[in-house]
Amino acid sequence: MPEHGSVPSLASSLQQQLADALTAALPDAGAADPLLRRSDRADFQANGILALAKKLKGNPRELAARVTAALPAGELIKDIEVSGPGFLNITLSDNAIVETLAARAADAGGRLGVPVNADAGTTVIDYAQPNVAKEMHVGHLRSAVIGDAMVKILEFTGENVVRRHHIGDWGTQFGMLIQYLIEHPGALKHEDGAADGASEGEAAMSTLNRVYKESRALFDADEEFKARSRDRVVALQAGDPETLELWQGFVDESKIYFHSVFDKLDMEIDDADIVGESGYNDMLEETCRILEETGVAVRSEGALCVFFDDVKGPDGNRVPLIVKKTNGGYGYAATDLSAIRNRVQDLKADTLLYVVDARQSLHFKMVFETARRAGWLNEDVKAVQLAFGTVLGKDGKPFKTREGETVRLEDLLDEAVERATGVVREKAEKVGLSEEEIVENGRYVGIGAVKYADLSTSAVRDYKFDLDQMVALNGDTSVYLQYAYARIRSILRRAGDAVPAAHPELELAPAERALGLHLDQFGEVLGEVAAGYEPHKLAAYLYQLASHLTTFYDQCQVLSPDNAPEVVENRLFLVELTARTLHRGMALLGIRTPERL
Repeated sequence: MPEHGSVPSLASSLQQQLADALTAALPDAGAADPLLRRSDRADFQANGILALAKKLKGNPRELAARVTAALPAGELIKDIEVSGPGFLNITLSDNAIVETLAARAADAGGRLGVPVNADAGTTVIDYAQPNVAKEMHVGHLRSAVIGDAMVKILEFTGENVVRRHHIGDWGTQFGMLIQYLIEHPGALKHEDGAADGASEGEAAMSTLNRVYKESRALFDADEEFKARSRDRVVALQAGDPETLELWQGFVDESKIYFHSVFDKLDMEIDDADIVGESGYNDMLEETCRILEETGVAVRSEGALCVFFDDVKGPDGNRVPLIVKKTNGGYGYAATDLSAIRNRVQDLKADTLLYVVDARQSLHFKMVFETARRAGWLNEDVKAVQLAFGTVLGKDGKPFKTREGETVRLEDLLDEAVERATGVVREKAEKVGLSEEEIVENGRYVGIGAVKYADLSTSAVRDYKFDLDQMVALNGDTSVYLQYAYARIRSILRRAGDAVPAAHPELELAPAERALGLHLDQFGEVLGEVAAGYEPHKLAAYLYQLASHLTTFYDQCQVLSPDNAPEVVENRLFLVELTARTLHRGMALLGIRTPERL
């Protein structure tokens, strides 16, 4: 049930009145859904009577008339007509629209009347998973941006959210890196001047890159070093103290770098939430033992495997999920299954949400099914992959540099900020922005443009990374929404003694009604976004809100001297609530809304 203080939407109030009228007029129908939806012919249309007429073998128009007569006289409905084969076209009263919006505006918690789901549980979200000792690239963008938005949205709707960043911090490559450090003490120290003009994070990555390249070159050229590196992997897995201390140095250096990139993305990442592959090492053997003892996993050619009837290779043979390799090493599956055990049994999660590339869908399908067979997932605990597509270049191919290299995430973000700063600077003189404001807004607009381009696309679809389009002032871009917000703030600053105030007694113009009805849908949209893990629907709602605002500006002057004082106040009320809704919605997507642009 929604928490006390939430404001029922106009649609939910109307739905309830129609359902009660259906029950009163047609008692033989039982509990019936009026099938209410928005309509071009009126504010709403109810289509449920047609199906009921077939069930009751009655005339749909006559049944519709009976339902209409059973609706209570009140302030919600202005007009209702029966059309076609029993459809109800319903127009709400202007009074009801404004009063509902006024209740949203007055919500003391600043939630705009959006309910908190009191029945919410605990969701562990696995997102933003870079690799230790490796640079972050464009492929790391979507998991971070989509995951961060879902964290914010779920928390706002009342869910208890636990963040997990499953970084790649374990594996055979660390044998090579650690052995190199042992033989080249001090290699992780930053070179003189490495941080000049660069952040501490960039200096850290520069050092890690250098060490990786030097160790790799030695590994490929020196067979004895290669053998020592492989022995070092064994020492790492056995928990040798010196080896672990050096491994920790790589992890710590990488975290400095990770934080610098996430700071650029305007995302907060806490060290306590970074639990990489190594965090589950102590559970791996027990996970394998449980799977084998329960018969979920079986030995096949020396490896511990789980088989599935619907997963087969080109030769028609079943392809297994390998939990433990023939040589005794553990596969990714063992780590992922141990993480599920930890998140369900220790973190008490009801839902596990994995924001992971769609190309890993088969792996996670097999992991989740294995966890179900083992009893770790069941009717009370579910696992969901929020799969995302690939970031493409303008040519529709995977995004690369001109040299064919993967694009560094930092370079991409820096270019977005640089382009956005140019856009902000062009309008800065007109608004009177200082250089400090230009730089700050350039950052907010640039990072917002990157996030919005990602979030406005259905996650599972690929999308083209086109900075020209992303920082455009018109069209479905974050810049359009940010300017819509800044324009309202400008109007409110110029309002003088006039203050925003709702006037339910006034008749609304068509553009005012359209804006008001859309504002009222905010909570319902958020509920849908949270339930389906679909942040693109929130982005679409906000773009439609800004579009309604543009139409409103064209048709309804706010501060015109020709307006009566109560009209000015009511229109200020509408635009202020629009600004608050834009601000809240954009913040849930992780995007800032500057006061002046």
